[in-house]
Amino acid sequence: MIFSTGAWAKNPAAETKLTGNTLTGSSEQAGSGTLQQIAISVGDGQDTPVFAAGEKTTLTINVSNKGNTDAQNVRITPVVTSTDKWPFDMDKLNYELELGTIEAGKQAAAVWGSEKEPLTVSSDVTGKSYQLMFQITYDDGQKIYETEKYVFVKTQAEEKPDDGDSTDKPQDPQTPQDPQTPQEPSNPGSTGGSAGGDVLEPGGVYNEDPVISGGGGGDTESASVPRVIVTGFSTEPAEVKAGDNFKLIVHLKNTSKRTGVSNMLFDFQAPAAGTDAAAEAPAFLPVSGSSSVYLENIAANGTKDISIDLNARADLVQKPYSITMSMLYEDKNAVQYDGQSSLAIPVKQEARYEFSEIQVNPESVSVGEEANITCNLYNLGQVKMYNVKVRFESEAIQGQEQFVGNLDSGATGTVDAIVSAVAESYDDSNCKLVLSYEDDAGNVTTVEQPFTVMVSPMEEITDVGMYEEFPEETQSSPLPGILAALAAVIVLVVIAVVVVVKRRKKKRMAEEEEELMDEVERFTEDERE
Repeated sequence: MIFSTGAWAKNPAAETKLTGNTLTGSSEQAGSGTLQQIAISVGDGQDTPVFAAGEKTTLTINVSNKGNTDAQNVRITPVVTSTDKWPFDMDKLNYELELGTIEAGKQAAAVWGSEKEPLTVSSDVTGKSYQLMFQITYDDGQKIYETEKYVFVKTQAEEKPDDGDSTDKPQDPQTPQDPQTPQEPSNPGSTGGSAGGDVLEPGGVYNEDPVISGGGGGDTESASVPRVIVTGFSTEPAEVKAGDNFKLIVHLKNTSKRTGVSNMLFDFQAPAAGTDAAAEAPAFLPVSGSSSVYLENIAANGTKDISIDLNARADLVQKPYSITMSMLYEDKNAVQYDGQSSLAIPVKQEARYEFSEIQVNPESVSVGEEANITCNLYNLGQVKMYNVKVRFESEAIQGQEQFVGNLDSGATGTVDAIVSAVAESYDDSNCKLVLSYEDDAGNVTTVEQPFTVMVSPMEEITDVGMYEEFPEETQSSPLPGILAALAAVIVLVVIAVVVVVKRRKKKRMAEEEEELMDEVERFTEDERE
């Protein structure tokens, strides 16, 4: 639907000129020598308004005359080509406003809506910015001028009801430490082998008491049991990333001060974890294919380390995962013992995201004008992105930082910002969108995305002054000049022809004279003979 300005007939001789963010109409007042000028602009000195879905409100647009002549019969009308481009409910057929006369250097406010009949913001606004186009007509008492100008407004979508899922950032995130120290489990009766790591804290260790599994002879009941425990572990690299290989180094100690242990076999088993489609696969897999490690012995009250190369599944969620280490060993009497320990290994997921194509509307602006910059940010990774913010860096544009919020895995964030052109620039990739976000540990990551905004210089309004009156010069027709040039060419051609003819005639006479002399000489010789 298009709102027209009514039956305005424009003067075909009227001159209109769009200058920067203003429309300039100019004419010369008869007999004065003064250049009469009207320069119309909109939105001067106004902040970008924000309208919430369902809100009852008003829309105010300042219309300024920066020229030196009064603008008469000023009318302003919203140009609405689609309801998707107008953030308010359509309650009327005609939204045209008459502003009357705007004196030179003054401004008038165009207001849609009132306390009794307010504008209603559409309930289906999505939170994007809207470019509102207005048609403005006016005259200077002689000629009628017409232009279309635009402003940007922002909207806020309706808040969705809370579904009960907590998306708050963890208040006390845990980070792995190297080396790890033993920690008591929250549930002493548990083996620490939970797939989700609910029992052990990140980097935690739990040791079970060993039991005699057979072998040996003599009185084993009265003998002390040599305990082999895990005192801690470390990883190389220190931060385990999903999809990467890492080395797990386990620190062991024989707590018995009298009995050494030998013939030790360790086996690592990780619980099933990951996405639903692969929930039966272990969280960690041995790189070599074997999950067992052999150690010859540990002396009484001695310590040793064992290591194994593992791979963390690429689809693991960022959290600690437990791995169970079973152990078999013997004492000096060949008595066999069976023990078990559990380790909680924190897994880090790298954030993965993509930008959609950055849209600039309009693609080219003049200094002093505004542009709307929009794009989408897709969280393609397995981790949540916290406190996502966007700002713009450029010598050509200026804009305020925008807070996008928290983005869950698979969610889409919208960047919708309004910037002002401040300097001329035609270079490619002359602007940068700077994205910053935090992980669950509060670490800030910053990335840059280049894009281009073409900024042309503002055309200055011609200063109005007094000019001396000069008699109007009658423009001469170019025909006499053309005829004179043509005559000159013809004369040159005639001269050239005459010269050529004379030369040829002279040459011919010389040849005839030479032939005549030859004939005379031959005649003379014949007479002598």
